[in-house]
Amino acid sequence: MRILIWHGYLLAGTGSNVYTRALAREWSNAGHDVVVVSQEREPEQYDLGGAQTVAVDLPGGLLPVFVMDRYAGLKPKFLQDFSDNEKRAYVDANAAALRELLPADLVFANHVLMGGPVGAATGVPFRLKVHGSELEYSMRGRPELEAWGRASLAQAEATYVGSHHIRDVLEDVVGHVERVYEVPPGVDVDEFVLQDRDEALADLLREARDDPPNNGNERLPDDGNAERLAAFLSSDEPTVVYFGKLIEEKGVQILLEAMRDLDVRLVVVGFGPYRATLEATAPRRTLFTGPLEHRHLVHLLPLADVTVVPSIFPEAFGMVAAEAAAAGSPPLVARHSGLAEVAAGLEEEYPERFRHLASFETGDAADLARKLAELLALSPADRDELKRAGRKAVLDRWSWASVAQRLLA
Repeated sequence: MRILIWHGYLLAGTGSNVYTRALAREWSNAGHDVVVVSQEREPEQYDLGGAQTVAVDLPGGLLPVFVMDRYAGLKPKFLQDFSDNEKRAYVDANAAALRELLPADLVFANHVLMGGPVGAATGVPFRLKVHGSELEYSMRGRPELEAWGRASLAQAEATYVGSHHIRDVLEDVVGHVERVYEVPPGVDVDEFVLQDRDEALADLLREARDDPPNNGNERLPDDGNAERLAAFLSSDEPTVVYFGKLIEEKGVQILLEAMRDLDVRLVVVGFGPYRATLEATAPRRTLFTGPLEHRHLVHLLPLADVTVVPSIFPEAFGMVAAEAAAAGSPPLVARHSGLAEVAAGLEEEYPERFRHLASFETGDAADLARKLAELLALSPADRDELKRAGRKAVLDRWSWASVAQRLLA
């Protein structure tokens, strides 16, 4: 098949960016002819299988966003603040880029807005993946955007949601949608694997030494990470990890509060406008690394006794929690939205005596601290049992290979 994937953003970072490049890699490795249309100007940094890439020149450099970040060479602007003319120009430019690549057997777009209008403007059948951020951050409570999203989805031959929660949110925001299918995001179970500590640390430091100079770019790992990680992780002590965006909605501040009375190490991975505030309030034994790519994370997570996902805002799915479980780092997630569905999947595989350790009460630092303390106090045998149960849950439910196949069905 010839497949065109449209994604309006970069391929670095988390969420829909990771989703897009993983899907491109899986479909390409399966023998399909794949082209990714996005804003990525340095695609050689990523494993996309044999997928080709095209970067779209945006009118006026305007990029519609749901959460404000900095984008080199572009002018990010909240989607809800775009004028009608700006929206039309953006859709026309992206649809034109896709039309130049036709014919295709499948056009696959991301995000209700702007993926729905872009897909519809191509004039050919398309499928769309709802990620959730567009619904919660920009569309909800804005009738014009809700109506635009509803009209766009009516033209899609299939709409995919990653969880039952997002199916409900979609209906709540845009109304009833036909041809909606629930397919969760995936995990690269061949990359995120169990590793012993010494091997994982050596591999992590090797990857960190290969990092390019940061030069003030918040989207790259911090300079000196190899030396800092080597010193911070030199001894075999309890370690907690967070990785994701550094924005208030992700709840990292709840994790920092929970860590204050625990004598354990915390590694915080990510970038975002909330970083300076978090660094100013973090407990003493906390290391901020900036963003890390999968090549780092597959080795960092096996070093983590627990990976915490403390989001206080609705999440489409808990991909980071599933990745942690695949690598043998038991995830402890806030129990809400798509995260609750990941917790439920883990609980089905966990021994009964450990099922309460998959999640904590959203926003409750005291509950998080209690659960962290209990997880960190497990015996080596109990820890090993929990790791293997978590990985089995991922293998059975959330491998990328099965996800990619389901999206083509």
